[in-house]
Amino acid sequence: MSSRRVSYFYDAEIGNYHYGQGHPMKPHRVRMTHNLVVNYGLYKRMEVFRPKPVGSSQMTRFHSDDYINFLKVITPDNMQDYVRQLQRFCVGEDCPVFDGLFEFCQNYTSGSIGGAARLNEGQSDIVINWAGGLHHAKKAEASGFCYVNDCVLAILELLKRHQRVLYIDIDIHHGDGVEEAFYTTNRVMTASFHKFGEYFPGTGDVEDIGYDDGKNYAINFPLNDGMSDDSFCVIFREIIGKIMEVFAPGAVVLQCGADSLSGDRLGCFNLSIKGHADCVEFVKGFNLPLLVLGGGGYTLRNVPRCWTYETAVLLDQDIKDALPYNDYFEYFGPDYRLHTPVSNMANLNSDEYLERTKIRIFEILKDVEPVPGAQIQTGGTENINPVGMDIDKNDDSVDPDKRPVNDRKDHVAEFAS
Repeated sequence: MSSRRVSYFYDAEIGNYHYGQGHPMKPHRVRMTHNLVVNYGLYKRMEVFRPKPVGSSQMTRFHSDDYINFLKVITPDNMQDYVRQLQRFCVGEDCPVFDGLFEFCQNYTSGSIGGAARLNEGQSDIVINWAGGLHHAKKAEASGFCYVNDCVLAILELLKRHQRVLYIDIDIHHGDGVEEAFYTTNRVMTASFHKFGEYFPGTGDVEDIGYDDGKNYAINFPLNDGMSDDSFCVIFREIIGKIMEVFAPGAVVLQCGADSLSGDRLGCFNLSIKGHADCVEFVKGFNLPLLVLGGGGYTLRNVPRCWTYETAVLLDQDIKDALPYNDYFEYFGPDYRLHTPVSNMANLNSDEYLERTKIRIFEILKDVEPVPGAQIQTGGTENINPVGMDIDKNDDSVDPDKRPVNDRKDHVAEFAS
C-alpha cells in the first residue's frame, strides 16, 4: 500500500449530466473511470469521499458575481430571455446550456476545493478528483467546455496555507484560464505542455512568461503533432525538475487531461497511457501535497483506462492489463485490455526544436526570485497570518484590565471576499 495518504473525491451524480447530442465532452467518462477503480479494488486503498457542495460565494473568489448568478438561473427553457447574457458570457455552442448546468459546476468544483482543503488540513498527502480540471473557464466567461474554473479555485484554497503553488497541465490544450488568473503573481507558477499553432485556444507561446510580479512565472512548452512518450517524458522531467529546484512550491496541482493520448477524438499527440502516467509518477516523487485533476479526454473508452491506471500509480499499486468485468465492459472491446497501442503517426517535434525550447525555458527560470513576494488575496484568510503581521491572541504584554483602543487588524487581506 502507498505510504502516502490518498483521498479520492467522487459524486455518482456526475455521470448524469449531458452536454447534448454529439457534443464531445461527456461527464459519463468519470462514472466509467470510477467503475473501473472500484472493480480493480483500488477504492480499498484510499479514502473515498462524496464532495460537500460549495456555494456560489466560494465560486466568486475568482468568478464575477454576475457570471455565477447567470449560471444559477439559466436553463434550456428560459434561454430566450437571456440572449444578451448568453453572448456576454460566451455560453451557447462549445459551452451549451443543459439541464442541471449549475449543479454540474458545483459537483466538479466541490471535489477540487474540498480536496485542496484536505491537503491544507494535513489530512491527505494526495487528493484525486477526476471530475475536475476544467482549465479554460475565465473570470466571467465560459470557454472550451468549461464553465467554472475549479483549478483556479483549488489553487486559491491552497494559497491560504502555502506560500507558493505550482500548477502543471498535461492536457493537449493550453491551460489558458489558469495562466490568465495568475499571470501577475509570483505565488503561483503555471507550467503547460500543449499543442500550439492553429489549435484551440491559440495561446501558450514560449514567450508568454507572465507580467509584472508574475513575470517568469508562466512557463509554456508549445508542441507540434505526434508527440511521443520518449520525447514527452524527457522534456517533462527536465522542465519540472528545474521548476522544483528554482520555484520550490509548497503544493502542486496536476491537471491530467487525457486528450493528449494517442487516438483522442480531438487530440493529435501520440502518448500511451504509460507515457501519460509517467508524468504523474514523476510529480508524485517530489512528496509534496498533490491535487490531481482530470480535464480533457474525448475518446470515451480511453479516458477511464488512463485515469484508472494513474490512480493505481498514485497508490503504488500494480494492476493487471486484462480489465476486470465492469458495468461498461463492452466499451473496452475488442481487446478488453487496460493499455492500448499507440499509432504510427510521425512525431513533428524534432530533437533540435525540443532542445531549443527547453534551453529558452531554462533561461526564463533563471530569473525566478528565490523568495516569495507579497501575499495575494485568496478569498479567505483562515489558516494563515497575513504576511508581515504577527497576530498572537495570547500576547502577555497586553494589560488584561485595559480596553484596547482599537482591536481590529487593518490589513487588506482581512477584507478578502
